[in-house]
Amino acid sequence: MKPLGVITLASDGEALTGLWFDGQRHFGYSLHRETKEALAGMRAREEWTEVFGETVRWLDIYFSGRDPGFRPKLNLRVTPFQKRVCEAMLEIPFGETMTYGQMAAGMHSSARAVGTAVGRNPVSLIVPCHRVVGAGGRLTGYAGGLDRKARLLALERAAGRGIR
Repeated sequence: MKPLGVITLASDGEALTGLWFDGQRHFGYSLHRETKEALAGMRAREEWTEVFGETVRWLDIYFSGRDPGFRPKLNLRVTPFQKRVCEAMLEIPFGETMTYGQMAAGMHSSARAVGTAVGRNPVSLIVPCHRVVGAGGRLTGYAGGLDRKARLLALERAAGRGIR
């Protein structure tokens, strides 16, 4: 399987701060203003960092259909609640899913609040928001598009395996 479109990476020089599919909702919302302006002008700096190398290695393994077994260093520029949601998503194993409701119950929150935080995930794929599904395993709410979500879950052989 080939990647599902252009992927943009962002880093603070030490850790990955963003990973988005081209056209993804909330693209770059967590970036600093200067970086957003550079991206808007289509002239983002192309400085290769060690974390980009690790991320590309992760993506190569992932898109070959295997669990990479490691994670590049992350710096999630999100609210405290969004950070809790991202940490919960990082606990969902490769090839498995969890519902918004299950995640919300574990966080003593609402499925709507969890869904909003999941949708604002700044590091798609690596923080696996595609593994969060609706009640009964329905595919709902993916900032990168439901077709991509279905394809990612199929890649992980999670489609039809049930809910964690």
